[in-house]
Amino acid sequence: MSGFYTSSIEQAQPISNAPRIIPTLSALAKIRLNALVLVTTGVGFIVAAPAISSWLALIWTLVGTAAAAASASMFNQLMESRRDALMHRTEMRPLPRQHIGKPIVFVMGVVLGYAGWAILLASVGWIPAALAASNILLYALVYTPLKPVTSMNTLVGAVCGAIPPLVGWTAATGAFAPGAWVLAGILFVWQLPHFMALAWMYRDDYARGGFVMLPLLDSTGRITAQTMVLTALILVPLSLMATTYGIAGWWFAGASLVLGLWFTLECVRFLIDRSDARARRVFFASIAYLPLLLTVLVLDRGAVRP
Repeated sequence: MSGFYTSSIEQAQPISNAPRIIPTLSALAKIRLNALVLVTTGVGFIVAAPAISSWLALIWTLVGTAAAAASASMFNQLMESRRDALMHRTEMRPLPRQHIGKPIVFVMGVVLGYAGWAILLASVGWIPAALAASNILLYALVYTPLKPVTSMNTLVGAVCGAIPPLVGWTAATGAFAPGAWVLAGILFVWQLPHFMALAWMYRDDYARGGFVMLPLLDSTGRITAQTMVLTALILVPLSLMATTYGIAGWWFAGASLVLGLWFTLECVRFLIDRSDARARRVFFASIAYLPLLLTVLVLDRGAVRP
């Protein structure tokens, strides 16, 4: 998942080369996007742990994951700085505006990546450390180069977004389990309708940047909409598997069913009316769906940790 948001405040400002330390670092680290990474990492940890016996371990897991996620974001922006300058959504980022030099960003990316790996290795073990390091490499060396080449980049990006709950789970238990893969699967599938809706709204912007996304290849939007409906529908049985495997209770099963059908309905409405307004409704529905689902999951944690 790349940086999707550009605030209206940033868009309204005149272009200036005057550096602003905090906003520059925040933009380079993609704070808003990576907040979701920390949430899903934390959920993976909390759901996996029989009891939160060590808040310190959770804190170190989040700190290490935050450093690794910031590193991946910096490498991504280094590699895409020229394309970012061509797109309205990203032209205000620090590198296109020359608020900071590329060598400095590269050094920060390396330091944060190493720090994230080292923190996780020292505090919660080699498996979450290896997952975080692998995610940096996957995001920077596979996902980012694929974006101007093939629309399949979306699937690779979804893998990157599915790894954080695995980091949290393995940090809590030291091992993988079926429940961990269920959580990762939910995150993987959720990103597809979420991103497709966004890519449809900003298809002209992606074209300016030279990125290859499904909505650019699908001029009518029919294949895009069908993909969104199918993947939203898959979330229903996938979420119910959390109850099947004992990591969630029946309240979660009921809530996930209602939320999944509602999200699917919004995608069906986009299939019928493939307008930007409908795509925006799907996008905001996806933003509401995930935190609601994860909140119920944490509140209705099952007794079994398979």
